[in-house]
Amino acid sequence: MAVPDAPDYFRIGTVDSHSRARTGIINTPHGPIHTPAFIPVGTKATVKSVLPESMAALGAQAILANAYHLYLQPGADIIDEAGGLGRFMNWPGPTFTDSGGFQVLSLGVGFKKVLAMKVEEQPDDVIAQGRDRLAQVDDDGVTFKSHLDGSMHRFTPEVSMQVQAQLGADIMFAFDELTTLMNTRGYQVDSLERTRRWAERCVKEHSRLADERADKPRQALFGVIQGAQHEDLRRKAAQDLAAMEFSGFGIGGALQKDSLAEILGWVVDELPDNKPRHLLGIGEPDDLFVAIASGADTFDCVSPSRVARNSAVFHHRGRFNLLASAHRRSFEPIDANCDCYTCTHYTRAYLHHTFKAKEMVAATLATIHNERFIVRLVDDIRRSIEHNELPAFREEFMGAYYGAGQAATSP
Repeated sequence: MAVPDAPDYFRIGTVDSHSRARTGIINTPHGPIHTPAFIPVGTKATVKSVLPESMAALGAQAILANAYHLYLQPGADIIDEAGGLGRFMNWPGPTFTDSGGFQVLSLGVGFKKVLAMKVEEQPDDVIAQGRDRLAQVDDDGVTFKSHLDGSMHRFTPEVSMQVQAQLGADIMFAFDELTTLMNTRGYQVDSLERTRRWAERCVKEHSRLADERADKPRQALFGVIQGAQHEDLRRKAAQDLAAMEFSGFGIGGALQKDSLAEILGWVVDELPDNKPRHLLGIGEPDDLFVAIASGADTFDCVSPSRVARNSAVFHHRGRFNLLASAHRRSFEPIDANCDCYTCTHYTRAYLHHTFKAKEMVAATLATIHNERFIVRLVDDIRRSIEHNELPAFREEFMGAYYGAGQAATSP
């Protein structure tokens, strides 16, 4: 059976009386995920600079890795032979893999967070300035050049499913096409139909692979909803995917930050309540509050680890930079309110020194703190929902983190 039984796979707990926020449990072969939950990103089977044991100690419930990067290096077959992603990276808990579509398409046009693709008949040839196109999409899939060595590869929905099956994650995502806000509406319409057809092919191939690999732990497949900023396209995408045999749904694609709540509202209106919703690429504190209040259950983002490597750290009164000279003789922790290993053992002065000296331990310690900060924040949001205190907790946190004015105006 390709789709886990919904009542057993995802159980809803407390539903917030003030919003669409809810708690729940996603049951996977490698353990439960209590939602809402932040899922740290370990792109290449590692959260950069941090041991998996440290991620477990700071409270991470699951890790998300990237199918594109692991397909190119070391190869999905090697991870399959090792016993799957979790065993390969010594992570005992649940794992996610995204489909590879984001990297295939974004790296293919030279963008990082801004995405575009092209079909030859369309005028939407958007590409980063000074970059060469490394990917071409057609109705069957995407042909792309490796950013590592220039070798040519092809991803289709079937190939993405085969790669993710070998990676062995508990939750995998359907292969989809990503667009930018710069693409025309006509292209968005064509792209959405392409993604719908790819989703059907993913479901079929996932079912075939589940039967073929019946001796392996069962993997859940989430469909990915696109549609950019267009209400009718977002609603149609959600309706189309809701009619398919998915265990849950990813909400992705190009959107503006100030439209997050509105877009999530459109999508959640059309999705079944009894399946989990994962918001792709969200990790800032204000976005997390908005997403949870709008009905999202899980989220992933590279931001906590990425900014940590550049000496930026979270604090309950806002983010700051450890390289600032003010921290040279500061023998306080990053945040006295934090219970992470870094804050209970190291000072700002030491971290300032290690960043200035370009020591690798600096990134490790800062990342442990940032990941713990965001994981703990979402855990606290979950507890506030359980106690029917979400609005009060949001106001308290936002007031401290962003300032009193921000708390009053935040969605």
